[in-house]
Amino acid sequence: MNFVWVLPFVFLCLGDFPFGDGKNVSSRSAAVHIGAIFSFDSTIGRVANFAIDEAVKDVNLNPSILHGTKLVVEKQNSNCSGFLGMIEALQLMEKDIIAIIGPQSSVVAHITSHVANELKTPLLSFAATDPTLSSLQFPFFVRTIQSDLYQMTAVAEIVNFYGWKEVIAIFVDDDFGRNGISALGDQLAERRCIISYKMPIPPGVVTRSEILDLLVKVALLESRVIVLHVNPDSGFTVFSVAQFLGMMGNGFVWIATDWLSSVLDSSFPLPSAKMESMQGVLVLRHHTPDSDRKRAFTSRWSKLTGGSLGLSSYGLYAYDTVWMVAHAIDAFFDQGGVISFSNDSKIKSTEGRQLHLEAMSIFDQGDLLLKNILRSNFVGLTGPIRFDSDRSLVFPSFDIINVLGTGFRRIGYWSNYSGLSTVPPETLYSRPPNRSIANQHLYSVIWPGETSLKPRGWVFPNNGKQLRIGVPKRVSYQEFVSQVRGTDMFKGFCVDVFVAAVNLLPYAVPFTFIPFGDGRENPSYTELVNMIAAGSFDAAIGDIAIVTNRTRIVDFTQPYAASGLVVVAPFKKMNTGAWAFLRPFNALMWTVTAVFFLLVGIVVWILEHRINDEFRGPPKRQLITILWREHGEHPWPFRANHMALCGIESLKTNDDPIGYQIGSFAEHYLIEELGISKSRLIALGSPEAYAKALQDGPSKGGVAAIVDERPYIELFLSTQCKFRVVGQEFTKSGWGFAFPRDSPLAVDMSTAILQLSENGDLQRIHDKWLMRSACSMEGAELESDQLHLKSFWGLFLICGIACFLALLIYFFKILKKLYVAAPPDGISDGQRESRSGRLRRFFSLMDERKDDTNSSSKRRKNPTDRAHLRLLISAATLPVASPFPSKLVVLDRGRGRNHSIVNPTTVLGIAAGQVLSIEPPPPCTVLWMTEGGKEKNV
Repeated sequence: MNFVWVLPFVFLCLGDFPFGDGKNVSSRSAAVHIGAIFSFDSTIGRVANFAIDEAVKDVNLNPSILHGTKLVVEKQNSNCSGFLGMIEALQLMEKDIIAIIGPQSSVVAHITSHVANELKTPLLSFAATDPTLSSLQFPFFVRTIQSDLYQMTAVAEIVNFYGWKEVIAIFVDDDFGRNGISALGDQLAERRCIISYKMPIPPGVVTRSEILDLLVKVALLESRVIVLHVNPDSGFTVFSVAQFLGMMGNGFVWIATDWLSSVLDSSFPLPSAKMESMQGVLVLRHHTPDSDRKRAFTSRWSKLTGGSLGLSSYGLYAYDTVWMVAHAIDAFFDQGGVISFSNDSKIKSTEGRQLHLEAMSIFDQGDLLLKNILRSNFVGLTGPIRFDSDRSLVFPSFDIINVLGTGFRRIGYWSNYSGLSTVPPETLYSRPPNRSIANQHLYSVIWPGETSLKPRGWVFPNNGKQLRIGVPKRVSYQEFVSQVRGTDMFKGFCVDVFVAAVNLLPYAVPFTFIPFGDGRENPSYTELVNMIAAGSFDAAIGDIAIVTNRTRIVDFTQPYAASGLVVVAPFKKMNTGAWAFLRPFNALMWTVTAVFFLLVGIVVWILEHRINDEFRGPPKRQLITILWREHGEHPWPFRANHMALCGIESLKTNDDPIGYQIGSFAEHYLIEELGISKSRLIALGSPEAYAKALQDGPSKGGVAAIVDERPYIELFLSTQCKFRVVGQEFTKSGWGFAFPRDSPLAVDMSTAILQLSENGDLQRIHDKWLMRSACSMEGAELESDQLHLKSFWGLFLICGIACFLALLIYFFKILKKLYVAAPPDGISDGQRESRSGRLRRFFSLMDERKDDTNSSSKRRKNPTDRAHLRLLISAATLPVASPFPSKLVVLDRGRGRNHSIVNPTTVLGIAAGQVLSIEPPPPCTVLWMTEGGKEKNV
């Protein structure tokens, strides 16, 4: 029984003594030690020093955390040196600390992270933003601030928001600078933008002359958008030299990363010379939401520092990092964690050498502490503190500020949730994410040069380099482009348009024409475009069609000439005149059409004669009625004039050879898009070859038709009057000048081409080179364009059958009435009527009005036996109260509801005895209605 009481005492006593090579501190000891590595005299370090001290003080004064265990911080000054930072980190490891806040530098973080992995000591850096500090490679490295991956995403979205395509990157040449700019390049590439030039600055102290040499090179480049990702000392030197070189004026764009905002926040106000040198600069700053705690700490900070040191976002992150460690240690103790250390066998094997590393020990339960750090979930001065699956802090966001006058102003925010916005990110987290272009907003910016006009972002480089412009050496159709014999100059429609557009640019563009092709046949324009993508040419001009496969590798300007593929074929010229409208039908077609025209009229007369007053009366009147109604109501034969002529579809269905121009994209289109066999295609190199091949035709080794672009065909047909375009243009495209992808010069040239079109110069250049009047094509028609009887035999067949059936039924009814009716007067029942008498009676029945065979009472009972109801409005039928009906109502007797209504305005003004025609389907009843609402059956 006594042994039970003694055993706990023994274990308690043994716990104060190390066993073997291990060292042990009991759980919930009086003090727990952590380290801190940063540069005490740096911009970030000065703020972090105060922030860490205040955070430790607040933790130790708060009884709800650590529960009596005192948090002790051992600080080491890295002096902005990677080597010293490594030494200081190793010295901290000798002191049996369980976590390190820092290092501040990304370079030092790379080195010390290896040591942290070996000794299982978490590193919590509030300032190392290098995105390559991966949790996979360095599992004990924890970044307690946002990575530069997000900052560079914000920069890329700003560049894309303003429509710039190229930037120049100036950066410090270390892990921090190189890896940050690498992330920027990736983010720009996703938005079809590029870093056109990278300008590294040596780490450490850089002289003004070195910066001057670098910026002189930058000034000669094309892009005017410069991203500055450096340290404060070198950064201000860059601005000073840029101002000296005139690079802080109109046209330039400067985007500085958060190194500048940390200085502005902590050292404001800056000397006037520094502020003057960076007017109009855009700056990014880590966004921290506004809160009561943050405002209270800011007020406390001002009293603490006496206003001599401002509070930057780095100070806020350093403060929250201390609290993160404190929460993790508290959870560590609650889980029964014990702070104990063991010697590293790998380090022990180095004994006897000059370096004495055996003092460094492994934190036995460092994994548990790391796990609690990554489980952090509280609200600090910087907002919510917790990590996502990538071990990055949630809700990455940045302020975007504009340096202006003696201070700066915020023009918006960027967040990984919703992009660019003028609304604080924390207000958007409750809404669905919206990254659409229309939802991206920033306030207006005052750019360098004190202008609110957005800079173009690039200029033509003033480095003496000329644009190498490829120009095809055409053999045919040299009106478009051709080389002047014996010189390096080119002339033609396309060349004049290009030169006129260049002359409209607001800057000089030196260029030289480089011929492309052997001069024996037209070159391949697809190969010419490919040479731009390969970098052999800076641009290409000429009659280059804008087609899909070319737009995938280069950018084209606005089209300066409309184009598209058409079919040209021989035709027999006909004289134009007053009867040219008869040409769509051939003679037989017109004859059959006229016969059917009369035939249908006769059938209608036969069917309508007995029941329709318009088809009664003198023969002359009836003939006029037949012709008029057939022309007005059934003009179907003439509608055939609108049917399409033969074109590419007819070429596809036969096996005739087809010609095309050498070098044209027509060959690829006919084979790949239309599926025409390559064996049917014949390459032709000149207008003369076109004419010969068309005249010879397929029977003599020529072609049935030629497929080419409309501008060539128009020029060809202006002198070749024996051919014409058949059918419609079956592709729509245009000619443009080709430039490398995302070339800003292509955009400016497009604007210039639009100016040429608006001021009429484009048309004048066209008329100079391409106007020809040797023959007119307006009245020319292909004989094969005429429509023949075989095209309509089905329509005529249907019409004939319908007429035949109608007449058959009609004659059957007449014959039936002929035999049923009583014999005429004077012929007894026993006598047989003569054949001529029956024929006369047959025609009499055909001519007899149908109403005449019915009694007047029957007519009154069934006024709607016909499809066309005719109302005779006379004085006798009008009501006493009103001279005219105010409304006519047609009732459908079959369904008992109104079928149609004739408005009063339709009836008013009709004179007595005039006929009003309406068309209700029988059976129906017609009523007139007075204004008083009374009804009467008409």
